[in-house]
Amino acid sequence: MIIQQLHDHRVVLVNQDSFYRGLTDEELKHVHEYNFDHPDAFDTEQLLECVGKLKSGQSVHVPIYDFKKHQRCSDSFRQVNASDVIILEGILVFHDQRVRNLMNMKIFVDADADVRLARRLRRDTVERNRDIHSVLEQYSKFVKPAFDDFILPSKKYADVIIPRGGENHVAIDLIVQHIRTKLGQHNLCKIYPNLNVIHSTFQIRGMHTLIRDREISKHDFAFYSDRLIRLVVEHGLGYLPFTEKQVITPTGSMYTGVNFCKKLCGVSIIRSGESMENALRACCKGIKIGKILIHRSGDNGKQLIYEKLPKDIPERHVLLMDPVLATGNSAMKAIELLIQKGVPESQIIFLNLISAPEGIHCVCKRFPYIKIVTSEIDAAVDEEFRVIPGLGDFGDRYFGTDDYRLTVEDGEPLRN
Repeated sequence: MIIQQLHDHRVVLVNQDSFYRGLTDEELKHVHEYNFDHPDAFDTEQLLECVGKLKSGQSVHVPIYDFKKHQRCSDSFRQVNASDVIILEGILVFHDQRVRNLMNMKIFVDADADVRLARRLRRDTVERNRDIHSVLEQYSKFVKPAFDDFILPSKKYADVIIPRGGENHVAIDLIVQHIRTKLGQHNLCKIYPNLNVIHSTFQIRGMHTLIRDREISKHDFAFYSDRLIRLVVEHGLGYLPFTEKQVITPTGSMYTGVNFCKKLCGVSIIRSGESMENALRACCKGIKIGKILIHRSGDNGKQLIYEKLPKDIPERHVLLMDPVLATGNSAMKAIELLIQKGVPESQIIFLNLISAPEGIHCVCKRFPYIKIVTSEIDAAVDEEFRVIPGLGDFGDRYFGTDDYRLTVEDGEPLRN
């Protein structure tokens, strides 16, 4: 049903049953004593290899298993091509952590025990030519104990639990909508759930076009940058915790809304990050703002030069501000400092206008519980540590110092 509703995307189904191990001659002699519902009955290594290749964009050959002969077909296989969505289905797909780690979404289909038994009886007698007595004997000896030992305990790993299976149309609609949303996101958002890119509109694209234009005036650059920064700040504030609050409106009616998080502060990475302070102050009246200065040598600098932070910062949610996330080195140092000061990683929201993939990988892998909020993800960082296509040195352009390069000769600053 999920595949049918995702008709406008490429979807492939991979069954764990395809990866049953073929039985040896000795095992075939005692096939009624063989436990097909145990994790060891599957070739998990080959399953991992196949799903890993599919996720990396490669086509794979999936084995075809003959359930009557209990062997794999030696002369045939099913070719599965890389697709937008891979559905991996099987009773024990949650058992092995390595398999779970490959999944973006884990769904446990919860069915009544009588329904499960009825389905097994119908399938094994009709599709696999078995008699009812052997099916019931296998069920009581292997299937039910394996369910209790391996399948039911894996339910705790599920992100979503679906009762009634295919009859649950509401749940299926929600899953399909979630998948469509993810498919519409940048690829890095699918990898890192803590990465958030604000929804792009023609207004946002237009402002990016303006601030990236090297011919724009300093005044217009600052104006449109401020507009974009305000959007990023507003979006970032949406990830703070809220509590329910009821108020009486001027009409005498009750309105149930939410109360803003009170314990928060901003921290700007000097100096570009200071360009984001006014937008934060405009959104959060009287907010405390700390500062961090990190020495950059190329962009390898990790030396902390200066920090001034609120004394009670461990009790606050922190909005860390820097307009451009390039290699991630400065951001890493700033986040490390905040954590050393006692700020929980989950209470840090990193706000920036543009991010490079290198910086996203660097920060998200090291700090998987912080949130990154950005308005656009660029292509890469070049050999000179510049974000491409980028927008140049944001601080110089915003503060109007891009036409000044100071050197010292006989103690006098010179303008180039």
